[in-house]
Parts: sequence; structure tokens; C-alpha cells
Amino acid sequence: MSSDIRKKLEDEIAALEKELREELPRALKTAAALGDLSENADYSAARERQDFVRVRLGQLKQRMADLSMINFDKIPKDRISLGSKVELLDVDKDEKITYKLVTTEDANVTQGLISTTSPIGRSLLNKREGDTVEVKIPSGTRTFEILSFTTMHDKQST
Repeated sequence: MSSDIRKKLEDEIAALEKELREELPRALKTAAALGDLSENADYSAARERQDFVRVRLGQLKQRMADLSMINFDKIPKDRISLGSKVELLDVDKDEKITYKLVTTEDANVTQGLISTTSPIGRSLLNKREGDTVEVKIPSGTRTFEILSFTTMHDKQST
């Protein structure tokens, strides 16, 4: 799991570093050659992009450092946590739903992959089978009963 995330982050970092090192200096040079920088939209846009890329690189490098600190051996085996696949009953709709708790980078709600930092993800952390959780979402409150779960330590299908 973490190697996919790491690869995704490394690829984005490499692309942004190349843009910062090669493409943006070229764009700035071309725009500067056009004359008056105070009214040069191309130059301003390139400078704004350069600032954005620098900030994003900092965020990505911090995220890489954060991920490297995760000790996967310390993820609980008896409670819901990162990597858990959870079967829930939406009490209000009387529907079964299955989610897998993943990192922010891997979240994809349409595939049932929810981030541990999302409202539902946060509410499920450290819970067990049989627990009921109430989740405040923008449209109100939803109540879920935890029917079953597996952790990243169990054999599970994705």
C-alpha cells in the first residue's frame, strides 16, 4: 500500500521539480523579453505558477516525510484503522455499505475508498464490530452500525 502512495508522490515531485528547474525559468525568460514587467500578464502568470509549485513541492515533501514515519506494525489488529475494510449498515437508509480506509492520496469515494481524515473515516477509527457511530456531514448527521471489518493485517480483497 505505501509503495503505491510513495510512487505517486515521487512522480509528482519529479514533475514539479522539472517544471521549476526547466519550464518556468524558460517561460519567465521569454516573458521578460517582451518588455515592461509591471504590465506583463505572461510574466505574472509564470511567477504565480512558480510560487505555487514551490509551495506544492514543500507540501509533497512533508507528506513523504509523514508517510515514512508510519509504522505499519503498530497499526491495530483489533480495531478499525488505516487499511481496514469496513462493512456498515446505514441505519437511516437500512443499506449496507463497504468502505476501505486509505490515505488522503488514495481516497476515491466512488470506489469505496475513504480517507482516514474524512468525516466518516475519522468517526470509524478505533471502533469495533457492533459499535454505532454518528457522523456529521454537510447534509446533516448519518448513523452507521459497524457490521464487520478486517484490518490490513488480515487477508482481504481490495
